[in-house]
Amino acid sequence: MEDKSKLRLTAAEMSSLWMQYINDSLAACVSSHFLEKVEDEEVRPIIEFSLKTAKENLKIMQEIFEKEEFPIPVGFTDQDVTPNAPRLFSDTFVLMYFHQMAILAMAANCAALGLATRSDVVGLHRRVLEKGVELQNQTRDLMLKQGTFVKPPYISTPDKVDFVKKQQFLAGFFGKKRSITSVEVTHLFLNVQTNALGKALITGFAQIAQSDEVKEYLVRGKQLSQKYIDIFSNFLIKEDLPAPMSWDSSVLDTTSSIFSDKLIMFHVSAMIAAGIGNFGMAIAASPRRDLGMRYATLLPEIALYAEDGANIMIKHGWMEEPPQADDRDELIKN
Repeated sequence: MEDKSKLRLTAAEMSSLWMQYINDSLAACVSSHFLEKVEDEEVRPIIEFSLKTAKENLKIMQEIFEKEEFPIPVGFTDQDVTPNAPRLFSDTFVLMYFHQMAILAMAANCAALGLATRSDVVGLHRRVLEKGVELQNQTRDLMLKQGTFVKPPYISTPDKVDFVKKQQFLAGFFGKKRSITSVEVTHLFLNVQTNALGKALITGFAQIAQSDEVKEYLVRGKQLSQKYIDIFSNFLIKEDLPAPMSWDSSVLDTTSSIFSDKLIMFHVSAMIAAGIGNFGMAIAASPRRDLGMRYATLLPEIALYAEDGANIMIKHGWMEEPPQADDRDELIKN
């Protein structure tokens, strides 16, 4: 039987390993600062778990890269964080932060796992997925215990199974609108929650950023996040449903340098990419026309913001280039 570990890395495996390495190097930096400043002894084991997992993942990937003579990404190092700087976020926010990061890790590694063929790459992504599930369980259980977990809204249980009978089910701009479905509630809630977390994160980053250009970019992101929070919350409120709380008060008054501008910009860019993905899923899951169209009209705005962030990173030499396909025309010329 052919040894699958001897197969070349596919483009999908290269990209997933490369991105996972960058993400874990960032997670190691962020977790090291959180661990240095945590005050809640119930939160400490969760941060330790996250830091240990990130370091173990990096070691596994380094071995794969070395075996393939693949250049090990630079990612983020000790130079991108000052662990003993004053704390920037409350422990409650840190807990919510890890809960959301676990969700993103699970989503990314489900996709990577479905495309992986080599046994060592499959093993890595299975490990990351399993650790993500474990981290989410730990954070959710502690937040429930401490009374800080914000549950999605409750709606009444249906009396019977029913089928859509009229085109009015899709209406949303004119005439009577139907109530939003449980799926639409879920995506509205998710987008309010993730933007609330993103706004608090960006606010903290804006306080500690060193470059005026980066600060201005982050302030713009803070304004966009608040705009999206208001839009999605209003849909829920009009249906007499509660919207998730904000996390603004969880940002402390620290202005000391903690994370490098390079790390900050990459982290914000990754959050924007996740937000664009959330909007796309919401469009597909929202048959009511006004909802789907609202998400669609926001996509160009957030895409432009993402592009402006990429330009800042390129300008300062902060954007590490992912693996690329061979340029055959250029090879022929040379």
